Amino acid sequence: MALPIPLLDEPLVQASVWSAATIGFYLVAKRLYRRRRVPWLMPLLVTPALLILAVLAFHVSYREYIRGTGWLIGLLGPATVAFAIPIYEQRAIIRRHWPVLIAGMLAGTTTAILTGWALATVLGLDGTLRLSLLPRSISTPFAMTVSGEIGGIPDLTAVFVVATGVLGAVLGELLLGWLPIRTSLARGALFGVGAHGAGTAKAHEIGREEGSIAGLVMVLVGLLNVLAAPAIAYCLAP
Repeated sequence: MALPIPLLDEPLVQASVWSAATIGFYLVAKRLYRRRRVPWLMPLLVTPALLILAVLAFHVSYREYIRGTGWLIGLLGPATVAFAIPIYEQRAIIRRHWPVLIAGMLAGTTTAILTGWALATVLGLDGTLRLSLLPRSISTPFAMTVSGEIGGIPDLTAVFVVATGVLGAVLGELLLGWLPIRTSLARGALFGVGAHGAGTAKAHEIGREEGSIAGLVMVLVGLLNVLAAPAIAYCLAP
């Protein structure tokens, strides 16, 4: 049953309410995660869950929610530019390990695209759904750009990105306990390539150097995918 709050029909009020709700839920989720670092309390899981409950309770459509919070999505552009900072800060690591970084990025990107295609095939996804799934292993600003370039649905790609990041962060932590990965470079790259933003946050929990390397690799992989998007689109064209 819809809650009778006519004031929420005003566009300006909608923008203020849902923007505040999005930011507020994220801050609450982040605080919860700091107290109990368990996978199901990760902000990337808790925040969308709270928002879904809220929009269902007030019978707000996705279109109305996006109309009120579009400015937050617009911030992805400046966030992409800000990714140049970790590249500059870690330039010494790039100079020292560039062959390994390039090999890891190419291997990770190729694996992500091929497994995304295979997963879409297993799930019976085709057309735009398949194309929306392919960029799931890079950070959201880059993934949405690549998705649009190759014919996918950027908003849907963002959902796949979140799911991949959360799952990758959890599995990455388990893999560190099973595999003999000793160096900070390898440990950080594992999270940066496989789980982008969520993985980088997890890498920072493990160590400062791991977190820095994960952030650097995440950005480099994103840039690589954006630059390769036209070629990917050409290869996937019917």
